[in-house]
This record gives sequence, C-alpha cells and structure tokens, in this order.
Amino acid sequence: MPLKNLQPLEQGKYYHIYNRGNDSCNLFYKDDNYRYFLSKYDYYLSTYLDTFAYCLMPNHFHMLVRVKDFPSDSQVKKKSLERQPPTIVSEQFRKLFMSYSKAINKQEKRSGSLFQKNFRRREIRSDAYFAKMILYIHNNPVHHKFTDDLSLYRWSSYDTLVKDQPTKISKLELLQWFGGKNDFIEFHKNIPSNVDIDENASEEGPTGRLSKFILLKVPKS
Repeated sequence: MPLKNLQPLEQGKYYHIYNRGNDSCNLFYKDDNYRYFLSKYDYYLSTYLDTFAYCLMPNHFHMLVRVKDFPSDSQVKKKSLERQPPTIVSEQFRKLFMSYSKAINKQEKRSGSLFQKNFRRREIRSDAYFAKMILYIHNNPVHHKFTDDLSLYRWSSYDTLVKDQPTKISKLELLQWFGGKNDFIEFHKNIPSNVDIDENASEEGPTGRLSKFILLKVPKS
C-alpha cells in the first residue's frame, strides 16, 4: 500500500478517508447496518472530525473530513491527551471498526476481520481537489451502477445536504463554499459516471464546469 495512504492525520487539514471490506466482503447487509455504522461514526469521531460528505456502499465507504483542533481536557479523558492527535484519530477509527465488526459478525454468524487492516486517506490540498472529491463521493453509487440518479441513493450525504433536516454534517459551511444550495445542486448535474480524482488533473475537471468553484477558498476552521 502506498505510504501516502497511511500518512498521519494532522489538525486543520482535510482528508478523503476510505476503506472496504476485507477481501471485498460486504460491510452492510440491510438498512439498519448503514444506520448503525453512521451512529457509531458519530459516537467515536464527531469530537475529532468535521465531516463534509460521505457515501456508504455495500462493501466500502468514503468520507471527506477535516481534523478539528485538538480537544481540551474537558472534552476527552486525560489519558487520551498523552497521545498525539493523529494517533488518537486513527485509534478512534480502530474502535469504530472493532465495534461495528463485532455487531456484523454476530448478525451474519461470521468471524474474522470485516474491514481491511489499514484505512486509507488522501490529503486534500487544493480547492479544485476538494470540489472533485465532493463530486466523486456523491457520484459513487452511479459509478458502481446502484442508481442512475445520485440524489436517489439513500446512504450518501447528498440528500441530507440539499434538504432542510437536522444533521451533524458541516452543511452550512459546505453549501456556502459552493455559493449556496442551488449552485451545489447544479454542480452535481450531468456528470460522468467515473469522476477523475487525480489531484494533478486539469482544474476544470471532467465536466468542464469546475472553474466556477476553484476561485473560492477551501473552508477554514
């Protein structure tokens, strides 16, 4: 596995985080599994991460996050402060995977590892790459042929972001970055099924419409 996919998770930086089932096995078998995973993600990681987008697929998931400033003594146990923030975030992901795996193994009467050993991460270094990753994550169900319309897929953040409903996603910040909800929706229209996420690719992106957004700044904490 490339070393860049195991880089430390540093405060204030943005990352695409993803993982899949061990040997491509399913992670989610029914609707309650998706809900349970999201609740556990919130429990273990909302203290440490701002989440901008996600997509849960049957055998893998994607998240676009920013690592928060390191919590104060009042927010985490003292013994946790003895470790550096990158270690703590990775440890919280480990706890998430262990907790979720235990439930799925019991449900499916299986044993052994559910997730691949090391979850992967890519740092988001530019405005264009940030926008591309939002597109890529929300378009994943179309790319994998689970739907022809990304807005109809239930287990991504797209629907939550465009509807008026409570959420712990950094919704307002993200929509403001795109210039508002209407521009955010427009950005997701008429895109190819396979979005090029090479960070060195043209800033106009696969649709030729990305240039409208790259003059904006990646949101800062």
